[in-house]
Amino acid sequence: MGQAQKKLIALSFDDGPNTTTTVHMLNVLKKHGVKASFFVIGKNITEESAKVMKRAHDEGHDIENHSLTHSAMSQLTPDSIRKEVASTSSLVKRYVGKAPRFFRPPYINVDQKMYDNIKLGFICGEGCEDWVDSISVDERVKRITASARDGLIYLLHDFEGNEQTVAAVDRIIPILKKEGYHFVTVPELFKLKGVKPKRNVIYTDVMKPEHVIK
Repeated sequence: MGQAQKKLIALSFDDGPNTTTTVHMLNVLKKHGVKASFFVIGKNITEESAKVMKRAHDEGHDIENHSLTHSAMSQLTPDSIRKEVASTSSLVKRYVGKAPRFFRPPYINVDQKMYDNIKLGFICGEGCEDWVDSISVDERVKRITASARDGLIYLLHDFEGNEQTVAAVDRIIPILKKEGYHFVTVPELFKLKGVKPKRNVIYTDVMKPEHVIK
């Protein structure tokens, strides 16, 4: 079976990097031999957290852009929008040697002005409200495994203290592997499915881009 015919999914994590939860997530991914994508916030990149981001890159993970300040960017001017993205891309390139190719809008808040001023591919994702502390590990596992489908991108969070998602991912990976899924990074998902990211749309499923304004 060729790679494109396999059941492929991509795990992605927002709001790092940090020296605690991001590290724990990397340890879980390493344990299971899985690569993922990390959408980082520029203001969270410090000398110490940059070492964690570099570790992620060196271990084969993908580092992407989640803005500089995690603002609702549709409310910003075109110049501020460009700076939010360019500043974070510059930091990522400085520390890992490779600039991001994809962007996840904070709060999935998107307008046409953002599509026009951000030249990266827009990524959303299937989530489980894992930023809500009251959503248990069991519930996170249940929601994520129930929504699995070929070509899907998952949107989870590795912000500091979100250890319930670390525990959930540790359980999710073997369940989905047993169901025949292969884990890849977001760029790999596009490449292996033979999809060239389009402008003016946002992706949760690489086969079904949507023009979202909200």
